[in-house]
Amino acid sequence: MKIEAIEPTRSPQGKLRLRFADGQTMMVLPSVIAELGLYEGMEIPDAAMQSVQETAQAASAKERAVRIVSASAVTKRELYHRLVFKGETEEHAQSAVDWLEELNLLDDRSVADSVVRSGLAKGYGEARIRQMLYEKRVPKALWDDALANLPEQDDAIDAFLQRRFRGKTPDRAECKRATDALLRRGHRWSEIKKALERYAPDEEFE
Repeated sequence: MKIEAIEPTRSPQGKLRLRFADGQTMMVLPSVIAELGLYEGMEIPDAAMQSVQETAQAASAKERAVRIVSASAVTKRELYHRLVFKGETEEHAQSAVDWLEELNLLDDRSVADSVVRSGLAKGYGEARIRQMLYEKRVPKALWDDALANLPEQDDAIDAFLQRRFRGKTPDRAECKRATDALLRRGHRWSEIKKALERYAPDEEFE
């Protein structure tokens, strides 16, 4: 099959359009043009077209993986699933993940530590942080180490209650609403109860 033209496009990734003599087109990255030595007027045997497509798709998956990693820290599993969700094949997604891992651009342990720090900064408790680790697809084998240095949550709970009560003694209904909010943030009832007793000593909490 003959390449009649290699045309620029408005693709943000700078992809080029291969236009073939039979009217077919194919979008490829400039790196594919260079890797395969493609040029206008080149004849590509029909048997080789599948190889050209595979090369183009693999390059696309790698380019997309780089963009994802550049935008935010991701785990290997998260990156794989995001690539597949975006339309990359499972084979090309896994190949892109392996490629970035070989380049030391993926570090699940670092992502786990980052998730814990982010959760603490937001005032979340351990249960909510565990949920964040799950959502980021951090391997469970890394959870305990990442959570090992998790501080006591008294300060985070106190800071929340101070903002909530604004120096006033809360009634039972206000305590209930504050409790529900703290439970959603992943704090333990035993820790919440201990803090509430300081703010509403006349209330009984079961």
